[in-house]
Formats: sequence, C-alpha cells, structure tokens
Amino acid sequence: MSSPRRWGSEVGLGARLALSGGREGLVRTVLTALGVGLGVAVLLLSVSIPGILDGRHHRTDGRDDMHYSEETPARSDTSVLMLPVDNAYRDRSVTGRFLKPEGAHPIVPPGVTALPPDGSIVVSPALRDLFETPEGALLRQRFPQPVAGVIAKQGLSGPNELYFYGTRGSLSEDDPDVRRLTHYGSPSAPGDPLSPILLLLVVVIFVVLLMPVAMFVAAATRFGGEQRDRRLAAVRLVGADTWMTRRVAAGEAVVSAALGVVLGAGFFYAGRQFAERFQLASISVYASDIHPSPLLFLAIVVAVPLAALLMTLLALRRVVVEPLGVVRRATARARRRIWWRLLPWAGGLALVLPLIGAKAHRFNVWQAAIGIILLLLGVATMLPWIFDRLVARLGSGGPVSWQIAIRRLQLSHDSALRAVNAVAVAAAGTIALQMLFSAAEAENTRDSAQNVAAAQAVTMVKPSVSVPVHDAAQAEAELRKSPGVTSLHTYRQMVVSMPGDPKIFEVAVADCDTLRILADLPGCADGDVFVVDPASFSQPGMSDDATVAKGQDVLVGGREDDTAKPTWHVPAQLKTAKERRDPYASYHDGLLVTTGAAPAALTETLDARYYTFIGLDFATPDAVEHLRNAAMRIGPTADVTILSPRDVDTTFASIRRGLFAGATVVLVLVGLSLLVGTVEQLRERRRTLAALVAFGTRRGTMAWSILWQTAVPVALGLVVASVLGLGLGAVLLRIVAVKVRLDWPDVGAVSGIAAGVVLLVTLASLPPLFRLMRPEGLRFE
Repeated sequence: MSSPRRWGSEVGLGARLALSGGREGLVRTVLTALGVGLGVAVLLLSVSIPGILDGRHHRTDGRDDMHYSEETPARSDTSVLMLPVDNAYRDRSVTGRFLKPEGAHPIVPPGVTALPPDGSIVVSPALRDLFETPEGALLRQRFPQPVAGVIAKQGLSGPNELYFYGTRGSLSEDDPDVRRLTHYGSPSAPGDPLSPILLLLVVVIFVVLLMPVAMFVAAATRFGGEQRDRRLAAVRLVGADTWMTRRVAAGEAVVSAALGVVLGAGFFYAGRQFAERFQLASISVYASDIHPSPLLFLAIVVAVPLAALLMTLLALRRVVVEPLGVVRRATARARRRIWWRLLPWAGGLALVLPLIGAKAHRFNVWQAAIGIILLLLGVATMLPWIFDRLVARLGSGGPVSWQIAIRRLQLSHDSALRAVNAVAVAAAGTIALQMLFSAAEAENTRDSAQNVAAAQAVTMVKPSVSVPVHDAAQAEAELRKSPGVTSLHTYRQMVVSMPGDPKIFEVAVADCDTLRILADLPGCADGDVFVVDPASFSQPGMSDDATVAKGQDVLVGGREDDTAKPTWHVPAQLKTAKERRDPYASYHDGLLVTTGAAPAALTETLDARYYTFIGLDFATPDAVEHLRNAAMRIGPTADVTILSPRDVDTTFASIRRGLFAGATVVLVLVGLSLLVGTVEQLRERRRTLAALVAFGTRRGTMAWSILWQTAVPVALGLVVASVLGLGLGAVLLRIVAVKVRLDWPDVGAVSGIAAGVVLLVTLASLPPLFRLMRPEGLRFE
C-alpha cells in the first residue's frame, strides 16, 4: 500500500475510533464536538456582522426621504408632501412620516403597497403589537388614527423597530417642516470617520471578544487527552509505530472537530431563527440578515479542523506512547523554556509602541489589531510557565479538599489551564478595554450644562398649518392638562434684522417671571424692554447688534423677502440685563420684551417659536409619556426634550451597546467552556473519584476539591491578566494621547465576574460529580 493510501487508512482508523470506540469514546467525541460547536457558532455570528449591517443599511437607504437640494421639486402626479415625526416612548425611538398625495398615482415607501386612507396609519409589526398591549396604551393615545395595515420587512431597519406612515390631508407646502418627495431612496454615503479613540475602541472590542472564542475552540479539541493517550498505547501494542499513532490521533481530532463544525453551524442556523424575538442594546435584526460571507464561512470550516490537527500534534510532542502505557515528559514540563513565551509580548510591543501619540492622525488599524492580539496571546503563553513554578511551591498542608486539588494540579494541570487561558485572555482584554472605555466615555460624555433643578423638560412649538398656535396660552393649554406638570414658563422667540443688513439678533417675548429665567434683570414690570449687556457675554462670537437697534426700525421675521416683513420701532430707552444660561443651557444675546410692550408685529405668527420650560414631578407615573402625548396633541412637530446633566455622543453610545451585547455572548461562552472542561475532567477521573469515596472521603470534600481545582488556576490567570491588562490599557491610552488613569473598580468588577463564573461552574458540575462518585464508577472494562 502506498504511503498516501496508508496514511489515509490510518487517519480513517482514528476517525472510526472517535465514532465507534464504545460509549466512552462516543461521549468524549460528543463533548469535544459540543465545545467546538459552541465556539464555531459564536465565530459564525461574529463574521455575520457585515451582513447584518449591510441588510440594515440597504433597507434604511431604500426608504430614505431626507433629500437635500437647493431647488424644491415640482409638483406632479406622483409627488407627495411629507412631514417627519421623531418621537420616543420609554427609551425606545418611535419614528414615522405623515404624507399627503398630490396626484392620482403617488409614490409609496418601501414595505407599503399603497398609502393608507386619509387620517389612518400603517405601522411596523412591533408597533402594532405594542399598541395591542396594556404597556402601549399611552402610546396608542399619542397615535389614535385607525391602523390600516402593516409595513413589510423591506421598509424597516429591524423587526423591533417602531415605525409608521400616515396620511394627513392638512399638510401644506407652506409649512417649513414639510418636504415634497418625488422618490424614495438614496445611495449609501460614507459616514463621518470615527475619532482615533473610538476607532481604537472598536478594534479592541473585536479582538477582546473574539480571541477567547478562538482559544476556547483550540482548547476544546484537546478534551479527553488522557483517555486518547491510553487508547494510542493500545494501538502501539498491536504493532503501530510512533508516527502511525500520531496519524491515528490526528484522524480522531479532525473528525471530532469536523463534527463540532457541523454542530456549530447547526447551533448558528437554528439559533438565528429566534433572533427576531430578542433585542440587545436597542438593536434588533432579521434572521435573514444573519449570514456569514461564503469566504469567511469556508475559512472557519477549514481553520477549525486544521487547528485541531496542529494542537494534537503539538500535544503529542511531550508524550511518549509505548505499547504498555503512556509516559508524560514531566521533567521537560517542569523546565518550560521562557524565551519563546516572551516573543508574543516582544512582537506586540514592537507593533503597538510606534503608534503612541497617534491621536492627531490615522493609525494603522491592522497594526494595532495584530499588536493587541500578540500581547493578549502573551497571557496564554506565560500562564503555564508561571503556574508550574507557583503550584510546585504550594504546601501540602491544609484541609483534605485542598490537598486533593493541589496534588491533582501538580500532576496534571494542562487541561485546567487550557480552559483558564480563555478566561485570562478575556479578563486581560476586558481590563484594557475598560480603561480605554473610561477614557472614551470621558471624551464623548460631557456636562450638558442643563439646569435640571430649574426645569426638567423643554418643549418647542413651531407655529404652522399643522400646528395652529398663535400665543403662549395656546402653547401651554395642552401641557397644563398633562399629569405631573408642576410649572410652565413659555417665551416666544423670533429674529429681527436691520434693513439692508444681513445680521440678525434674537427677540424673546414673555412675562417677567419667564424673562428672569432667560437673563438677570435689574427689575421688571409689564411694559419693559431689556437689552442684554454685551459686556456680560461669556460666549465668544455672541453678537452685540442689539445695541445698534436702539431707537431704530427693524424688520421682524426670518423670511428672505424684506418687503413682506413688518417693522418694529425699537425704543430708544432700554433697560440693561445681564446674560445668564437658561435651563436648556442656551444664552440669549438680543432683546427681551415683556408682553405689555410687544406690538402686533411681535405677536403675529410669522416665523416665531414657542419654548416652554416645564417642571415635572417624576413621582407621577409616566409623567414623561403624558407630556409627550400632550405635545403630540399640540402638533406632530412639537418637540419634547427631557433635560439631563450629561450629554453622550450617539456614536459612542452605539459602540457601548455593541460592547455590552458582545460581552454578554462571550461571558456565556466562557462559562460554558469551563463547565464542559470540568465535566470532561470529572469523567476522566471517575474511577479515582469512586475509589476515594469508597475509602471514606466525604462528598463535600470532593466538591470543595473541584472548586479549588477550578479557582486556583483562575485566580492565577486573573493576577497575570490584571497586570498585563493594566499595562496594555496604559499603552492604548498613550496611543490616543489620553492621560493614563488606573480604574481599580473596573479591575475589581472583572475579577468579581470571573469569580462568579467559577462559582456557577462549580455548582453546575456538582450533579455529574455526585453521579460519578457512585460505586458503579469502580467498574472497569
């Protein structure tokens, strides 16, 4: 038989041993396939992210109706008027459009077969379901229109999006918020580039989340190593040489990994069917969008069995398989060489250190990613070397459970370290990520300067055909009915300009109590007019044009045609007010006019806006939602802003949501990996466990020994991970030129989570432990 055919036969023998080696062999193969399958499922999910994003972007681009052009499209038989509506309900965005057809054949948005009848709406499935539940009763009051249909998938970004289209016959092209549409959709445009710190944050997130998964897949291919070695000794006994046994072992590893790939693909495709039922960090996806690219899918299918083959051959280098048993090179293991274990750290530092100070320009993403991967890989390579020296020095004293655990770790700790490596790498990456995350949060979260003590919400009403508001009383009428509203202060804002002068300045009309919120007044009585003193301006670039307007005629309103603007004679004698920041963190640099001094030119509708500072009693149930309902009754464009002392960048917020979603998946995988690894070790030692119990060892003692065997490697891994994580985090902060700050609470939180995972894994392993300690475990075939 030729060498290729003989090698194929030997590899096939290993595959048959994996599948038909009796109950023990089958259970071992299933455990290995299960471990590999879990990792493969997560890898397939990660490489499906581009498809998820492409699907969402394709649909949102297809329904895009915010077309900006210098020229207004001409009315036609297919054109429609559109009024955008952006709302919110209990921290969920509610978005939609009111439409008015201008011809017999109006265009329709994607996902809608025809425009609904006048006064009705079509809604997304998620919005329809919310309307039908008690939880959505308040939102239904905000949109009382009859529901005439459901928007199909083509018109939605995700299955849980709250979106609607409605018809509204009162829309007018004279309304500045109304647009004329002649088509839907726009080509995808590249977004604004991420800042260096956000770009580095995304790179670290992907590396930190995926590296533990890849390491776990590699560790899962080594499950059942001791039993495999004894089985190979039997193969040697019937005449196989050393290389043949290695090929047999390779065949067994490859078939187990291949089954894991099949199982992982099954997990992935079965699990994605339930994806539409869940929402992580305000993100929902369609099952059809979750698909890896064929090239990446093929890469995973090939790489996982290849990794299993390499890991098996690498492990057999330190094992001498003889016909009558297996000899492990313990002395060689005790003298682990350190020089090659330092190479990943050296390579990582060589790639990362040159990037320090790259804040002012774009750094190489691939260089940063590879450098971080090498530094995290250094944790996995150094952990066995450090553990060898530490565990050898642990004393033999202490309780029996401790002695059993330490002795087991001294004799064979490779299987324990393989699972812990993934935990250590995840912990090191998470600590560095938290340091970078804290810096990014400090840079992208800033003090909003909003005074939440003076007001808790602000509404803005822009009078139009759709919003027929003509004075402050009308703007406040519906708001006063809202439960939880404790105070209202409304002012009318407009702009005025000098004839022939393009400069404009603000005029605010309100009663004295409200004007005192906008500026520091020397004293106020109805009929007074104030000018804000330019000397009190704290913001650079604020205008002092109001002083020029004293005693002069000004044009009121922001229309381009000056002939259509009414005029107002500004009094020559104005009282002086000092600038102050209002609750919305805005400054007012023009004229403040009491209602008694406002002429007709300042009280007509024109281009005015009504701002209302609202005091809210948050103890009232759903006070915010009642306020939004009241604003919607005023008009669909009435805006409600809930004041907050902090302002978070939206891009950073989306990255944070993605981090939390990914960290949840990795945490579940780490726990499952430890559990599968612990159960596999228990199975290999079932006869030893049964013998100890038969000699009188208590079950509680054995349970504590399992806890120590898991906790000691994890504790060591966390110490190493903390040191490297802090160092890596410091380097990353220097890359983006941010001051290094050690975040000890985050280090403690990561360590606490890892300790909790160890405890949960130990509790989950107790049932199989007690089952394996039965007398039947002494049976040997």
